[in-house]
Amino acid sequence: CWLRFSRAMVFAIEEINNSTELLPGIRLGYQIYDSCSSVPVAVHVAFQLLNSLNPVFYKGGNCSLSGMVMTIVSHYATCACLSDKQQYPNFFRTIPSDRFQAEALAKLVKHFGWTWIGAVRSDSDYGNSGMASFLEKFLNVLHSFLRSTAVVIVAFVASGDMKILLEELSREPSPPRQWIGSESWITDSEFRRFNFCAGAIGFGIQKSVIPGFRDFLLNLSSSQVATSPMLTEFWEESFNCKMKKSEKIFLIFSPVVDKKICDGTEDIQNLQIPYTDTSQLRITNMVYKAVYAIAHAIHNTILAELKKVNFSRNGYDVSFNANGDPVAIYELVNWQKSEIGKTELVTVGLYDASLPMGLRIYIYIYIYICLLFWLYLSQVPVSVCSASCPPGTRKVLQKGKPICCYDCILCPEGETNSADCLPCHKEFWPNAKRDTCIPKPVEFLSFQDILGIILATLSVLGACLAITTVAIFFHHRTSPIVRANNSELSFLLLISLTLCFLCSLTFIGAPSEWSCMLRHTAFGITFVLCISCVLGKTIVVLMAFKATLPGSNVMKWFGPPQQRMTVVSFTFIQVLICTIWLVLNPPFPIKNLTTYKEKIILECDLGSAVGFWAVLGYIGLLAAFCFVLAVLARKLPDNFNEAKFITVSMLIFCTVWITFIPAYVSSPGKFTVAVEIFAILASSFGLIMCIFAPKCFIILKYKVRKNQVRKQTGNSDRQNRNC
Repeated sequence: CWLRFSRAMVFAIEEINNSTELLPGIRLGYQIYDSCSSVPVAVHVAFQLLNSLNPVFYKGGNCSLSGMVMTIVSHYATCACLSDKQQYPNFFRTIPSDRFQAEALAKLVKHFGWTWIGAVRSDSDYGNSGMASFLEKFLNVLHSFLRSTAVVIVAFVASGDMKILLEELSREPSPPRQWIGSESWITDSEFRRFNFCAGAIGFGIQKSVIPGFRDFLLNLSSSQVATSPMLTEFWEESFNCKMKKSEKIFLIFSPVVDKKICDGTEDIQNLQIPYTDTSQLRITNMVYKAVYAIAHAIHNTILAELKKVNFSRNGYDVSFNANGDPVAIYELVNWQKSEIGKTELVTVGLYDASLPMGLRIYIYIYIYICLLFWLYLSQVPVSVCSASCPPGTRKVLQKGKPICCYDCILCPEGETNSADCLPCHKEFWPNAKRDTCIPKPVEFLSFQDILGIILATLSVLGACLAITTVAIFFHHRTSPIVRANNSELSFLLLISLTLCFLCSLTFIGAPSEWSCMLRHTAFGITFVLCISCVLGKTIVVLMAFKATLPGSNVMKWFGPPQQRMTVVSFTFIQVLICTIWLVLNPPFPIKNLTTYKEKIILECDLGSAVGFWAVLGYIGLLAAFCFVLAVLARKLPDNFNEAKFITVSMLIFCTVWITFIPAYVSSPGKFTVAVEIFAILASSFGLIMCIFAPKCFIILKYKVRKNQVRKQTGNSDRQNRNC
């Protein structure tokens, strides 16, 4: 390859010297040195060049002595440091800076999602600690490589160092790796003999075509070869012979002296070696362009014009930016196995630094069909330190390791996975996988719930029972027991009980503004009406007993008008309390998001807690007063036994509502409403069963006995007529 580079320079110079358009009347010369891949030799020659110690040499003619070196154009120096124009104001190059290659490699790694990679680089500090230090470092690299869990290895390594590394790895088999190469070795055909690197991918200098160059390379005769030490060495190695004039050289450098003499019949056309292979002209084109860049600059008087150079040669543009760097254009190349098993270099993409940032790397669209060959696999290899966290988990970095190494832990309750497990909106909740937020289910006591159906059924049955009792009392309104039990208050009490049963239905179903205001106020008013009637009946019983005493006329002070006034007055106070409550701060529907994290409870907010407890407190006050009066009347004679039934009913009523308070406060969600409905139904059933069930039993019993008496009387009359 190095010989081909030097021959490319000669080829370009001869083209320019034979041109009538570029540098007419001026002939370029050249002097070629071999660095022998040695840093000291290269530095020594560079200093000679910079200090102008040697004349410029041109084969076939005389040239003027060289003066100060005005500028340097490199075809192979890629160090990013050379872009610093303060240190290297006169340095230009036709090969892109490593800065662009590093950027391209980083984008390639990011493109395929590789977060856990091995990195190998050349240690270019020459002579750090001698050979011992080199061997120690090399062994460390080798052992680190063998221990690494990374599937993808990025090797930014000089070709010489890479050759040593791959040869050592070929002796110690390791798991398959996906190699990502730098341009220094990824396009070198010599490396494709390492089969374990099959599928390697990396950026190489753009492949080019130089018209006439292959013919120039093959146009070598024995006489030409004899005049050049480099060509002589190449010729003898290629044909395994020795030139006559180089016999002393062989004696010095090799103990082998039995090589045949080169006789001029050697045919370079038949050689299959890198020198004759012009299918992959990459760095060679950089040499070619460098010569033409200098020629154009000389044509326009050197340095200032070199910065302005912008020409095209063989379809390839040549120009320099402010740092003396060309436009970075790389080909993305891939090592692929051919049908015959030979590893070949295939271009699968392009990197153009002149394009906008998001469009610089372009991988051919058919790369995913079958073009790209990966590491013995048919798909892109995965190379990560830690696999992606599954849904419902988040990343926790592993202590002392890079940020791509982490453990996955479950997201806290109510949060979905992302970089930090973000909480869901307050009306949403994570799904089972915890990978997305879904609306929370809405819950309320509905008519479709089993509990709602049971309570609604009991409410309707209670209302039907009260209406049935009303019908029985109305049908037997002339009977002594109905007339003796204050029929007006009894009918009013039964109507209020019917309303109490029915008002519990307003607590079932989705809360709305009207239902929230109606359920508590209707409950409060109907219950006060009910208790007021019971209180009136209790007072009537006491007054009736007092009226049986000699000289007492107390009943005239608590007749029907006073009884109605008592009921209306007590009920009006509750109506007033409810009205103030509704005007100042009425109940309203809310979404309860705090009782349960995973669901929303639709319920009625009390608005004013004072108003709610004032309604309950007033009911409790009337019930307690009624209970006290009933207890006082419980020891009355048997003909006043209604007081005993009232006492039992009020005992049940007070017991229910006393236990209601802690149950109401502690019940969550829809069960709060269920507790309130249960208290309404239990107290209502207690009243109707204790006060009216005995009377209905007596009425029905009296009716049966009356029918029996009537039947017996009818039978006696028929017997008398027969007699």
